[in-house]
Amino acid sequence: MTDRPPRTRPVSRRQRAEPQLSYRIPPTLKALAQALPQGPGVYLFWGAEGDKLPLYVGKSIHIRKRVQDHLRNPEEAAMLQQTQRFEARPTTGEIGALLLESQLIKTYQPLYNQRLRYSRQLCSWSLVNGQLQLAHANAMAMTPSAQLFGLYRSAHAAKEAIATLADTHMLCLSTLGLEKASPGKPCFRHMVKRCAGACCGKETPEAHLARCIAALEELRLQAWPYAGPVALVERADTQQQQQQQQWQQWHVLDNWCYLGSAPDQHSAQALVTPVKSYDVDSYKILVRPLMLGQHEIVPLLARDKIVNTL
Repeated sequence: MTDRPPRTRPVSRRQRAEPQLSYRIPPTLKALAQALPQGPGVYLFWGAEGDKLPLYVGKSIHIRKRVQDHLRNPEEAAMLQQTQRFEARPTTGEIGALLLESQLIKTYQPLYNQRLRYSRQLCSWSLVNGQLQLAHANAMAMTPSAQLFGLYRSAHAAKEAIATLADTHMLCLSTLGLEKASPGKPCFRHMVKRCAGACCGKETPEAHLARCIAALEELRLQAWPYAGPVALVERADTQQQQQQQQWQQWHVLDNWCYLGSAPDQHSAQALVTPVKSYDVDSYKILVRPLMLGQHEIVPLLARDKIVNTL
């Protein structure tokens, strides 16, 4: 009589599809995730009771589903082992979630949010007297007269982007002040037919500058388009949200800075405070919806002009 292999229970399709974590998710953590709201907003992963800083901050248009996705990700096992509870902060829509996520990451500096933690190192190109200069994001002045182009996470990435732009449009990097060249002599790029010849008199400086500005136009950073602070009114986009919560949020903004959200105009006005510089992450979130006019914009009074209104 031959030995038979031990009988095993068939593996279900769901078990085959789910990735295996290096540790088993506690049932209590699964239950906490199941209790989270289903709508848009921000969620926080917290460690031991009493911790003052969260482990991670994220956003989603479906908070519960997104947190459950984290629980199935084997690459996040280290974070999940430290997680003891979740916190949800619902918002009306995606813009509010994006703005709140960015704000909380800057405030808390969570251990597992490395990408946005270092966003203040972003830089851009400034066009001054026909030459390009690298400007760090925290020093940029977003005024209507400023000529700033592109947002990059490092000087290396900015230089690579400009080199690619120069190759595409036959621009001269020495004329733009980014490479050294002998006066009146062709640069190396011209010798390999990547420069139209502004370096050696084959193109006038004026013509080269005009072509450069045209090439940079798609990268131009937009100046703040309002005279002062405003509120972007974001309303619930589903009938279910409107029936259950009747929500709208007034996101208070000034010079591409997010100052907070409120449920009405009076409360929004109270959030207005002076700002010294613009916020790069808020700019990237807001520039498209503001430029396209996708939401109602309500002007607010600047702090120094408020007289007995609060």
